[in-house]
Amino acid sequence: MRALTPDQRRALQGWLGRLQHILQWEADHDFVNSRGRSGHFAEVLARGLAEAPLAPLRDDPTCGELRAGFSAYSTWPPSQRRRWVVRTRQWLHQQRLHLQDQARIQGHAAVPSPEQPPPALQSPLAQVKGIGPKLAAKLTGTGLRTMEDLLRHYPRDYIDYSRLLRIRALRPGETVTVVGAVRRSHAFVSSRNHNLAVLELQLQDATGRLRVTRFYMGRRFTSPKWLQRQRQEFPPGATVAASGLVKAGPYGLSLQDPLLEVLDAGPVTTAASPSRGILPVYSSVEGVSAEGLRRAVQAVLPMACQQQDHLTAPWRQRFGVIPLAEAFTAIHHPPSPAALQAARHRLVFDEFLELQLRLLRRRQQQRVQAMADLAVVGVSDLATAFLALLPFRLTTAQERVLRQVRNDLQGTTPMGRLVQGDVGSGKTVVATVALLEVIAAGGQGALMAPTEVLAAQHYRKLCDWMVQLHVPVAMLTGSTPERQRQAVLRDLATGAVKLVVGTHALLEEPVTFLRLGLVVIDEQHRFGVHQRSRLLNKGEAPHLLTMTATPIPRTLALSIHGDLELSQIDELPPGRQPVTTTILTPGEREQAYGAIRTAASRGERSYVILPLVDESDKLKLRSAVQEHQRLARAVFPSLNVVLLHGRLPPGAKQEVLEAFVSGKAQVLVSTTVVEVGMDVPEATVMVVDHAERFGLAQLHQLRGRIGRGQAPSRCFLVSESRQAVARQRLEVLTRSRDGFEIAEMDLRFRGPGQVLGTRQSGLPDLALASLTSDGAVLEEARDAAKRLLNDDPQLHTVPHLRARLVAQSARPASASRLN
Repeated sequence: MRALTPDQRRALQGWLGRLQHILQWEADHDFVNSRGRSGHFAEVLARGLAEAPLAPLRDDPTCGELRAGFSAYSTWPPSQRRRWVVRTRQWLHQQRLHLQDQARIQGHAAVPSPEQPPPALQSPLAQVKGIGPKLAAKLTGTGLRTMEDLLRHYPRDYIDYSRLLRIRALRPGETVTVVGAVRRSHAFVSSRNHNLAVLELQLQDATGRLRVTRFYMGRRFTSPKWLQRQRQEFPPGATVAASGLVKAGPYGLSLQDPLLEVLDAGPVTTAASPSRGILPVYSSVEGVSAEGLRRAVQAVLPMACQQQDHLTAPWRQRFGVIPLAEAFTAIHHPPSPAALQAARHRLVFDEFLELQLRLLRRRQQQRVQAMADLAVVGVSDLATAFLALLPFRLTTAQERVLRQVRNDLQGTTPMGRLVQGDVGSGKTVVATVALLEVIAAGGQGALMAPTEVLAAQHYRKLCDWMVQLHVPVAMLTGSTPERQRQAVLRDLATGAVKLVVGTHALLEEPVTFLRLGLVVIDEQHRFGVHQRSRLLNKGEAPHLLTMTATPIPRTLALSIHGDLELSQIDELPPGRQPVTTTILTPGEREQAYGAIRTAASRGERSYVILPLVDESDKLKLRSAVQEHQRLARAVFPSLNVVLLHGRLPPGAKQEVLEAFVSGKAQVLVSTTVVEVGMDVPEATVMVVDHAERFGLAQLHQLRGRIGRGQAPSRCFLVSESRQAVARQRLEVLTRSRDGFEIAEMDLRFRGPGQVLGTRQSGLPDLALASLTSDGAVLEEARDAAKRLLNDDPQLHTVPHLRARLVAQSARPASASRLN
């Protein structure tokens, strides 16, 4: 792009901002092709792309492709729409980065304030001595544009040459790292499995030779181009580090499926290895050798001392961390394992500290800006009467959480609390008491659920209770008839209805309240922050109580919901029947079918859960539609087998549910739409097909649909996978019924992004810290953030840290939040 005039830059900035705002709006509304004053989202976006202020952008092939895609947007399923929105946001973000680079090059960037990072670290890499223009261009193409970018490109691993073993010293059963020269390399497709590629290397050091074998499963690994690339990456004479388990075989010792790192394209020298100390290993950058990347990092390392330490010496001493410049130096060039550990602790601490400060300051600002519109005084007669209606006593955990909620309601600032509790732990009872306290104080309550199934369940339960307390309840969903909808809207606006239960329909513009005092959000992880705010904004300063039966590990909860206080109902009411969980192979399905027939003969019901609605060409999985037909015709011809999935019209869905609840249907074949909202005490059997495709927390949620009555219940997990790790994951469910323990194991197996799922927005971007293994540092950082804000609410004593927080909040929303 040629040099831009100031007017052109301003026009381009405005255009980028407008389109990103429109895309964010669509993402917040779940990709429904929402309609505004200027038309539907897709039409507005296509017009916006066509009206790019610069001709090179309008003529850009990617811009044309995106524009064409939005013409078909309305016909696509939500998953494809999400992908297209993500791709568009990424392209726009690239244009913003190009604009920023041009501003730097032309010298038009804003004059930095004293609180901004020193300009030297923001300089392009091409200006660094030791990094030539070609290498700088390759690094810039991958997002590493400035010296600070490269400083924060941390190693993914290290090789400690002082602890390396010689090949002659290897013993079977040991996990080791060896460094040697490639003597022979061979990449080929297995003759037994045409989807399996094999890479075989023979490594040699001064003491012997070792065979190294890596396996790659998948058709993309069997192409001639990929195989040729492997031969080029590991040529004879290259120095390679290999880490893995030593195994003994008929042809001697070998490393099976190890991690491989090319250290140098040339041969290894026996004297060089020990003298290199601890060698950093970086994630590969396309077109840049491992040694070239290491040299580039070493070239910018002297600049680390110019990085302003955003923690002053007194704060560093209080928090027990080393100076930032020292941490940067040691993370890239560690003189010892102890120095490396201290450096990593400081940098991980910083990431978590900034995250916690952002969350706690958001909460702090909410408290300062809003006094609670409605404060509860004492315990109301209405709540007392409700508790007297219940045929059971609250558990100790329920009473503890209820005290915390009441303390919040009696405060002068709006409550913000997340209540976690396992399936059946009694969260709804606690939420109902809170709603009644607010209603008794003269306010209205709103309970929002992610699905109509769950909203209907809450509505039925609340109606049973509220009719005895003379509290009017209404329900509002997308399928509410128009006449009924208008009546509900009118009664909410006048205050005639004190309590409303609904879905996303509660977020719509016509919904107004006379005095909204409390918002309760169930399965809150299915809603974004903006949706939560839209409902809260319908009141002056209402209290917020969010609930989830999907246990979230504490590290994730603190990372995503750190602006909310956390409560856990970690105790189940007495009398709940345990669910026996069994893992089956596909050939053992008849065992599960026998349990379904036995349950039906006793008047009980069964679920069969599948991951897909329809068959897929890409995934060879059973689908709900296909399996429903097979089970109804061939397996259970004498039983009534019904089908439920998210694409059914609301009326058909309701008919299926009523048939299953009433007992007219004995078997319900479904997707995960039953994950929440199904409360059928007579359901005692669940069969989950392709169980390896589900997360542990999700399987635990599904399992919670059975075991709600007095009869013993059984859950069968049918797994097609032969991988040992898949079996290990599922065995967690056979051993444990503790949702929080299961969630922690799920986090270890799959990582935070997979645990939360694609719908969750707001997962922090962490360069070095791990939510899986750095929980203790996260707790330290949260305590430190609280101490900082208590002593210095405006962060005047740490101006550079305050500047970083301001700069981060000003950045455009990352497209990764939509992935």
